Amino acid sequence: MDFISYWTCVLILLASSRSLANDDDDHHEMEEFLKREYSLSKPYQGVGSSGSSHWELMGDSMVTTEQVRLTPDMQSRQGAVWSRIPCHLKDWEMQVHFKIHGQGKKNLNGDGMAIWYTKERMKKGPVFGNKDNFTGLGVFVDTYPNEEKYLERIFPFVLAMVGNGSVGYDHERDGRPTELGGCNAMVRNLKHDTFLFIRYIRRRLTVMIDIDGQHEWRDCLDIPGVRLPKGYYFGASAITGDLSDNHDVVSLKLYQLTVLRSKKEEEEEEEEITIPSVDNLEQILRGEVEEGMSGVAIFFTVLFCMLGFFMLIVVGLVVYSHWNENRRKRFY
Repeated sequence: MDFISYWTCVLILLASSRSLANDDDDHHEMEEFLKREYSLSKPYQGVGSSGSSHWELMGDSMVTTEQVRLTPDMQSRQGAVWSRIPCHLKDWEMQVHFKIHGQGKKNLNGDGMAIWYTKERMKKGPVFGNKDNFTGLGVFVDTYPNEEKYLERIFPFVLAMVGNGSVGYDHERDGRPTELGGCNAMVRNLKHDTFLFIRYIRRRLTVMIDIDGQHEWRDCLDIPGVRLPKGYYFGASAITGDLSDNHDVVSLKLYQLTVLRSKKEEEEEEEEITIPSVDNLEQILRGEVEEGMSGVAIFFTVLFCMLGFFMLIVVGLVVYSHWNENRRKRFY
């Protein structure tokens, strides 16, 4: 009877896991819609030549039939492409199809490119072709290591930073002091397509990459508590120095995400964000923030604890049964 009760509890827990997983999926259910006014793709009609285009070129960038080339494989160049329309979407997802290639050998190429969502636009500068002390989000594909003592970091490296207009990017230290997270990404001189995925939803920033030609996204960083104002501009930029590369953007596709929110979430997000910031930033920069467990992880934790508890009960019953039997034998 004890064993029947045991397996009954296990079955109940398994049924609960399905319910938990379904609840979790429903909570995160969303739809996405391509927003063409914020997207850049072939045939790049009017880009760089027409005031009616939604995108504007800057610096050494140029349009070809196959891509928008931010910089050619030449020294001391910088270029960018910027949206003319500010984005007022609450939740969004940017998929970037890009290509970095050139004649330079490994670690003899540079410097990299960036994807932006910032208050400022069309401003030349040293941060991958954009101004320093920017206001908003920058996701960088850094192809050259400036701080050589950190040999454990493999380049190219993808990283993200949120700026509030007064925090500078430390070029000499490859952005480490303000880096929210990142991953290595061997993206140079590949024959297959390479993609970068940036999602901002429920004040959570997620970056993934698809660079292996397998059409599979790989996690790069996932940071909660990122607060980005609405009304900023999307853009892409690149820069070369003594070393160089071709930095190409094939497409920038922005999707609007529609997400179901609880009343509590809606109330928490009612407050208008005016300055970009990140919750628990100091802990993140020190690598001390621990992520909470998902619903599924919580379920399995509870399940294993319950299994352990029931096993202790079974062992206890067996020990008690033997002890009781031996006790009775002493009376005969």
